[in-house]
Amino acid sequence: NVARCATHLRAPRQKLGTVRLTCLDDRRGKERRRAFRPSSGAMAEGGEGVKVAEVKDLTRIERIGAHSHIRGLGLDDSLEARKVSQGMVGQVNARKAAGVILSMIREGMIAGRAVLLAGQPGTGKTAIAMGMAKALGEETPFAMMAGSEIFSMEMSKTEALTQAFRKAIGVRIKEETEIIEGEVVEIEIDRPAASGAAPKMGKLTLKTTEMETVYDLGQKMIESLNKEKVSAGDVVTIDKASGRITKLGRSFARSRDYDAMGAQTKFVQCPEGELQKRKEVVHVVTLHEIDVINSRTQGFLALFAGDTGEIRPEVREQIDGKVAEWREEGKAEIVPGVLFIDEVHMLDIECFSFLNRALENDMAPVLVVATNRGITKIRGTNYKSPHGIPIDLLDRLLIVTTVPYTERELRLILDIRCEEEDVEMSEDAKDLLCKIGHETSLRYSIQLITAAALVAHKRKSAEVEIEDISRVYSMFLDVQRSTQFMVEYQDQFMFNEVPVAAPDAGAGADGMDED
Repeated sequence: NVARCATHLRAPRQKLGTVRLTCLDDRRGKERRRAFRPSSGAMAEGGEGVKVAEVKDLTRIERIGAHSHIRGLGLDDSLEARKVSQGMVGQVNARKAAGVILSMIREGMIAGRAVLLAGQPGTGKTAIAMGMAKALGEETPFAMMAGSEIFSMEMSKTEALTQAFRKAIGVRIKEETEIIEGEVVEIEIDRPAASGAAPKMGKLTLKTTEMETVYDLGQKMIESLNKEKVSAGDVVTIDKASGRITKLGRSFARSRDYDAMGAQTKFVQCPEGELQKRKEVVHVVTLHEIDVINSRTQGFLALFAGDTGEIRPEVREQIDGKVAEWREEGKAEIVPGVLFIDEVHMLDIECFSFLNRALENDMAPVLVVATNRGITKIRGTNYKSPHGIPIDLLDRLLIVTTVPYTERELRLILDIRCEEEDVEMSEDAKDLLCKIGHETSLRYSIQLITAAALVAHKRKSAEVEIEDISRVYSMFLDVQRSTQFMVEYQDQFMFNEVPVAAPDAGAGADGMDED
């Protein structure tokens, strides 16, 4: 310790915000808590023992969704689609076309382009859109909505579409700020003897490759450290202006503890140079977020209220003017994103007219729409059109078609879904499930995976067998068997529209004469 103190520069202690830590992850903290924990025998002898609050670590649980296995579009550097990659299977031409659109979006020099994903139900249209969202990353705005959403909002249809468009346009704002960046050496918390008697105080030791400093901590800073679960060995940055703490990862010096960490743990180098430095911070916000903040009295808190309401055009004009000034001064950049509208055939003629005009704006995002309809009526009119979209809007769209999956591709998708849902299934059961999906639909066969796993678990088997698939197949009907059931027993249902054969009139007359 003396040698280390002699070689490191010691900076004066500085007062940072008010943060408080409630747990210590280093060995000394654990020993200290163990020393103050009364034994069960002492509690029995003393009558009422000291109650020790048990703190449980809550782990975020990600639910398994229909497209949670999608990680990207599965393309290589030359935009060629791999057969199986990043959760995507098949649809080679559609994924290549989506990759071209993706490269256009990343360039950020285009606006007003529109793409139509057209295909049969269950051919992966929404999966391709989700793959585009994953491939773009978190900084590029990606807004999703269904065509029927605009009819259920308490605002006009054009206002709902305007807000959706501005959600898909980002503004990258650059600013310089003073930060403290270093590796956490030690966290010491001074807890008061009685709860609530005095605020918690503590010390935080940070180091770089050239220096080490001890900072005093207040109540709020300790709470922030506890919230971020910062422990010794983490590399963190602290914003001096706001006190915000960001955990960058674990230091490579702690890589020997990898077995005790999760697979998602990120290791980074210990920072070099001074602890305090000026850094350019980049924030990406959407135009809609700026609209809400400037149109509500509660400011940014309106973003969490949910009900944003209609925003006056004057507010948007002022914001567009201010963003234009920031662009000229070099303080901000426009990040055109993607607006994905699923079931676009649910829009009416007024919405299609609005989209025609909105796509001509230089601030428009890339519009991606999807539909599974053929030649059908345009909503709000009596005219028929391909996909239920007016011809003038179809002329603006780049149309990408999806094709039904082959039996081999169905098998690969089922393998991926079994792995995603953590279900062990025998090869024969997978073959049977693939045959069911080929004869009925992919969605139906995917829904049988978890149901079959529950049946197998009930008979205390770790692997799903053919008998489990057969049982759930008999329990849950697909569309074809359900329709056949309805036709056979339609006379026992109310309000059926299938005509029933009328009884013989002569037989009825004879019966009346007998009565």
